[in-house]
Amino acid sequence: MNLGSLKYADGAKKRRKRIGRGDASGHGGTSCRGHKGQMSRAGAKRRSWFEGGQMPIQRRLPKRGFVNIHREENQNVNLNQLSGLNGVETEINPMTLHKHGLIRYLGAPVKILSDGELTGTFTFSGVKMSAPARAKIEAAGGTIQD
Repeated sequence: MNLGSLKYADGAKKRRKRIGRGDASGHGGTSCRGHKGQMSRAGAKRRSWFEGGQMPIQRRLPKRGFVNIHREENQNVNLNQLSGLNGVETEINPMTLHKHGLIRYLGAPVKILSDGELTGTFTFSGVKMSAPARAKIEAAGGTIQD
């Protein structure tokens, strides 16, 4: 056996259906779309949630709960994440956290949480913090500017 004599197994390679190439091809005329109907037209598509005109499921089911449109989502940063900034930064604010990749957005509020231990002394400004985080920061000799 050599590489030049290799062949695909029978039925492994299927020819592409060439539609719209005349009646003799077997796929001419309506080009395998059938007669009339929504999907026989050019540019036809159905949205995945469309149910043929009947009342859709998202309108048949009752609405539940309450969504507060004024809710602000905090970007949380733990104290152990700040340990990597020891010796690099002394001032911790949203700009420095964003610069070091600890938060994603500058416009959203930032909250410091108490998970882990803080190594180094930092000055915090422009961030919210939990009460245990505040206690750990002050115990480590850090300052908080409100």
